[in-house]
Amino acid sequence: MAATRLPGTPRLLRALNDRAALELLLARGPLTRAQLGEMTGLSKVTASQLVERLEERGLVRRVGEQAGGRGPNAQLYAVAPGSAHVIGVEVLPDRVIAACADITGEVVGRSEQSTQDSDDPVRAVHSAVVQAASRGGTDMASVRRVVLGTPGLVDPQTSEVSFAFDLPRWHRGLLAELRKDLSTPVVFGNDVNLVAIAEQHVGAARGVDDFVLIWVGRGVGLATVIGGRLHHGSTGAAGEIGYLPVGGGEIPRNATKRGAKGAFQTLVASDAAKALGKKYGFRGNESADVVRAAVAAGAAGEPLLDELGARLALGVAATCVVLDPPLVVLAGEVSQAGGTALAERVESEVAAITLVAPKVVISEVAVEPILNGALLSALDSVRDEVFGSTTG
Repeated sequence: MAATRLPGTPRLLRALNDRAALELLLARGPLTRAQLGEMTGLSKVTASQLVERLEERGLVRRVGEQAGGRGPNAQLYAVAPGSAHVIGVEVLPDRVIAACADITGEVVGRSEQSTQDSDDPVRAVHSAVVQAASRGGTDMASVRRVVLGTPGLVDPQTSEVSFAFDLPRWHRGLLAELRKDLSTPVVFGNDVNLVAIAEQHVGAARGVDDFVLIWVGRGVGLATVIGGRLHHGSTGAAGEIGYLPVGGGEIPRNATKRGAKGAFQTLVASDAAKALGKKYGFRGNESADVVRAAVAAGAAGEPLLDELGARLALGVAATCVVLDPPLVVLAGEVSQAGGTALAERVESEVAAITLVAPKVVISEVAVEPILNGALLSALDSVRDEVFGSTTG
């Protein structure tokens, strides 16, 4: 049988080469045409054509020269930052925070809007997003995607927020309203899942295909990454570990009722840490302050850390005996306050009460992990769109 020639093969190869070059420029740029050719394995002529093609499309630009030996200096090229922008938004009960980044990932604008005096979430998000873009020196025409990190359930099929205790004004239909208002693609992302994305890109889970992240703060949540991909579940409820029925916590009979708290959440989240502080003689304005004080107290704080670690290990163990991940990342303000001392206790207790022994570490994305995850999620999608259409 004669071999069948695949249509469009040269076009596909150009697209693959262009994408590889753009990724190299993001990771290792600025680079010369010769350097791009060496790193991609392309000939000098093909590499030059590639650069010209990308320059014509406004995706790369000349940023300087590199002195060499004989002959003229070589031109240095980098990804054009203004070729596209994204905006990440962190949604909190009392405010929204928006950050605008260019295609290289550099944050160029930021805005924060209070929601305490407004009943209109669309107006609050609109103000924050448009202001962040403006402060970044661009406008919404250049913004290719907005990702909002929100607590609660996000339907993986529609990207709608279907359930969020802390955001009573956020409802089904809000996503369509935001897309119409901003005239750009908008998606919601579960906040803890976005933290896992940040951890996967720039934190403790870099290079790890299978891991779980447990957030312990004002609330508690779980993100699961399997084969490098987030697992959302059929309704987006995968990760609502606060409702895990564990010993020592009261199990609610109507979990969707406003104000209801799951058994595991009552054992480890913010209020529980404060109660442990009162029990062991440590005080603070926030739960993280209590845990931090226990760590600073050395031997005197060990009983609090022992009990908190044992409680937290119940949820970690229940997760790990099902998924058997090699790595568990503890995130959130309570986890950060407990640090290595808390992680070591959880790791030891999980190994003692189960047949699995995952490594337990503290998150390395300590500053605004939800916002960072939203930006990284948006950048992943937009780079696929922009870089994937280089031969169009």
